Amino acid sequence: MQPDRLTVVFTFSAYLVILGVIGWVAYRRTRGLSDFVLGGRRLGSWVAALSAGASDMSGWLLLGLPGYAYLAGLESFWLALGLALGTWANWRFVAARLRVYSELAGDALTLPAYFARRFADDSGRLQVVSGIFILLFFLFYTASGLVAGGKLFEAVFGVPYVWAVALGAAAIILYTAVGGFLAVSWTDLLQALMMALALVVVPLATASALGGVDVTLAAVRAHNPALLDVWTSAAGEPIALITILSLMAWGLGYFGQPHILARFKAVSSVRLVGRARRIATLWVVLTLTSAVLVGLAGIPYFEPALSDTDSEKVFILLVEALFHPVPAGICLAAVLAAIMSTADSQLLVSSSVFTDDFYLRFLRRHASERELVMAGRVSVIVIAAIAFLLALDRDSKVLDLVAYAWAGFGAAFGPSLILSLYWPRMTARGAMAGIVAGGLTVVAWKQASGGLFDLYEIVPGVLVSLAAVVTVSLLDPPPATGIRRTFDAMEARVAGD
Repeated sequence: MQPDRLTVVFTFSAYLVILGVIGWVAYRRTRGLSDFVLGGRRLGSWVAALSAGASDMSGWLLLGLPGYAYLAGLESFWLALGLALGTWANWRFVAARLRVYSELAGDALTLPAYFARRFADDSGRLQVVSGIFILLFFLFYTASGLVAGGKLFEAVFGVPYVWAVALGAAAIILYTAVGGFLAVSWTDLLQALMMALALVVVPLATASALGGVDVTLAAVRAHNPALLDVWTSAAGEPIALITILSLMAWGLGYFGQPHILARFKAVSSVRLVGRARRIATLWVVLTLTSAVLVGLAGIPYFEPALSDTDSEKVFILLVEALFHPVPAGICLAAVLAAIMSTADSQLLVSSSVFTDDFYLRFLRRHASERELVMAGRVSVIVIAAIAFLLALDRDSKVLDLVAYAWAGFGAAFGPSLILSLYWPRMTARGAMAGIVAGGLTVVAWKQASGGLFDLYEIVPGVLVSLAAVVTVSLLDPPPATGIRRTFDAMEARVAGD
């Protein structure tokens, strides 16, 4: 049954009011740039874990992935598997070391600041280049969230797409600019729980409406048996190795995502990382599995079948068809939660990079804490406005936009970050070479197609970046003694905790 729009509007409004209250409380606790950027490094394990998960998954978890599963069936399993493994590995091998090292490296608040201080690069070149890549790829990433929000508001309220995108952008800007990192993290906790609940409930309700799980699976098999085979495409052909590698390679992207890495730096103690890893991995496995099941359950439910363009609305359409107004409003608010939980983090990281790595370093070296926080809030609005313009193309596929930005971050920053945490011989020029080579490889690879170029661009990007870091670092003189001492202090502190 079609949900009553007034009830859905009320549910959405109540949800936005809650976000506003959280933003105001966080605003009252934001005293300086460290609070605005990293919440004063005082996140607990639950908030850090679920905030990282929610900011990672975004609207594509409820729109893009179910839509992909609806069209491709269990081919989507390889994507989910790669993401689950990447989540676990990121928490296992990066979180604790980055938490400690970013603090030892002059309390570096942003990823560019960490690189600059890790390698004692006083020239500013490493910080600037890192910041440029972050701002560039986050524009596409944030635009993907606004596209998802536009599709949601357009489908639910019937408003024109442009106004739908503007409405979503305004809601995100409001509490992000006001409350900063604490508001983003606290709202992410709420949003992660809403996303998990909605994703679990919708496929169960769909299967129940169709006559049970067995009946649903039989209906999918009758529609197209290839959809339930992880080794075949929807056309019934064996999935190519290049396709499996491309899908699983999404997991490589985790090591370079600034909005996820920020949660590692913000956790209150390295002792909480193990518990946070278990929470985050469980949440990711649950939500990814449920998202795939949403797409599969939608296959026999919709007759005639949804078009390729409408496939990303399968979650929304199932909610509208199956639920009464109040639960429908809650489930659809979960989509909004998914969109906001990533877009707010992306805006905040972009704002932090602009404020700490450009404004403070090059424009106003002696700016007060109050001025820096204000600069951060203004930059949130400016960056969101640019992303809004990119999101005006209503035909943009959410998953495609996310894939490009995800690959850009993973290739540009992943190898450099991991080696910086484990290889004391790495140099500043090596880091610069890896960031530039990885980022440019993704951009260039994306422009080609056919044959080997069908491989997801993150794979060649990571390989080229890794080779550049190692080669240039070995050609450079060894790092200074002081840099090595800081590295040793990081290792000793991580081992001690």
